[in-house]
Amino acid sequence: MRIRAARPDELPLLQDIERAAGLCFRDIGMPEIADDEPLPVGELAGYQRAGLAWVAAGPTGAPVAYLIADRVDGNLHVEQVSVHPDSAHRRIGRSLLDHLAAFARREGAPALTLTTFTEVPWNAPYYARCGFLPLDDAALTPGLREIRAREARHGLDLWPRTCMRRTL
Repeated sequence: MRIRAARPDELPLLQDIERAAGLCFRDIGMPEIADDEPLPVGELAGYQRAGLAWVAAGPTGAPVAYLIADRVDGNLHVEQVSVHPDSAHRRIGRSLLDHLAAFARREGAPALTLTTFTEVPWNAPYYARCGFLPLDDAALTPGLREIRAREARHGLDLWPRTCMRRTL
């Protein structure tokens, strides 16, 4: 699996990957998440232009997974990471996270952060296996507090969520 920068012509494929990856939420009683639309192509393009969008390319060169990130309070924040179900369980998500960690180190960022569902097996428990630790509310930076507030406005707080941090 080759990780590389996302190209502008691939952005609609990233939406398709996220839609496919999100379907498994229906199976665990979270249809709202399964039905949630991915970011519009215009927003994905902003990540791509900023150099903060990567894909894992399969044997044909087409993306099978992607990760987009933001700079938040001096850290790199995982905004979204999705792996197409046909390519799941091959350590592709972990490879994308490790790629972001290497990028963050080169930028001098001390950590990666993310927000995630605590009770979904492929969310918080998975990220813990990838070296992320949960943050209690007192440890949240202003940027993470704003992200959590935005998520709550979007309805994501219907299920338990947490912020996590991976020190680099």
